[in-house]
Amino acid sequence: MFEDVKVILADDDPLNLDMLEKMLQQFECTLIRAGNGQEVLDAISAHPQVDLVVMDLKMPVLDGYEVLRRIKQDVHWHDIPVVVVTADGQEVASVLELGANDFLGKPFNLCELRHRVMNQIRNKRLADFAKDTNAVLEVEVAKRTAALQQALAKAMQTEYEISLRLGRAAEFRDKETGSHLKCISQLSKRLGQLAGIPDDQCDILYFASLLHDVGKIGIPDSILLKPGKLTPEEFATMKGHTVIGGKIMSGSRDYPVIEAGRVIALQHHEKWDGTGYPYGLKDDEIHIFARVVSIVDVFDALLTERVYKRAFTIEESVAIMVDEAGKAFDPQLLELFFQHIDEFHSLQQSIHADTLPITSITEMIR
Repeated sequence: MFEDVKVILADDDPLNLDMLEKMLQQFECTLIRAGNGQEVLDAISAHPQVDLVVMDLKMPVLDGYEVLRRIKQDVHWHDIPVVVVTADGQEVASVLELGANDFLGKPFNLCELRHRVMNQIRNKRLADFAKDTNAVLEVEVAKRTAALQQALAKAMQTEYEISLRLGRAAEFRDKETGSHLKCISQLSKRLGQLAGIPDDQCDILYFASLLHDVGKIGIPDSILLKPGKLTPEEFATMKGHTVIGGKIMSGSRDYPVIEAGRVIALQHHEKWDGTGYPYGLKDDEIHIFARVVSIVDVFDALLTERVYKRAFTIEESVAIMVDEAGKAFDPQLLELFFQHIDEFHSLQQSIHADTLPITSITEMIR
């Protein structure tokens, strides 16, 4: 038999209660008597783990209909099985509609009573077991999910660090400080946000943009560090840094940041009108990440002194970029950029004011 079974017996006739108790004694369960509907509800409140209610419909204070309605509408009680005792066959349909789990006709049939009571107690215990098992499973799933999220976060953190290190390697080649990387990264993310790119994708753009010039690792110093204008042959070699970057990060489809970095490295010198390199892509053929990076990369390059050029003023830089709207740059993105030019210029200036090299992911996000 089941352990610690509690059954409420409800009837306003003490003789009926005595009869029910006598018939159910073999179950060795705790039998709780109630003489009216309110006593049934009070007994449930006092014994929240009750397994079954066996009750008559015609009771004082609260009749069986009202008791049944309250039990089945209560979020804590609605799973308690209720067996209704009635001598009126017409009442059966009504109580079943209200949620009664079973019914017994008067006079009682001992065998029928025991079987119906046993079935309801068994169903209740099975339902409780399933509920407890589900609760345990939910806790376990929550633990496993948290562990998985931590593992994914760690993997993403590692991917971010790799992106940072690769980007720094390229920067060391052409003698620029980490401020250029921070500038491209932060301005790209901000422009992505303004363009309506989802937050998770903006986070990827933030780190993938670090890799836009990683292909410079494969460009000879004589060309990469040349202070004067490049010859056509040298420029052709220089343009190869896009393809080199793509090759360095090829086969990275399982790593979102590295894959985005590969696309950016390949496409950030493509132009809206199709005259860019290496593939002559145009319009929306160019990934939006690359279109974003091309704008902020040129913006920072114009405002920054390089070995081959002076730093242009903000007015000069804007004029140059305006002239390239619809040619080098996505016109809508560029217009959006200029709508917030003061914000971008202020951010660019503040980043370059901090010229210390960046060495870790922590410094990138501070």
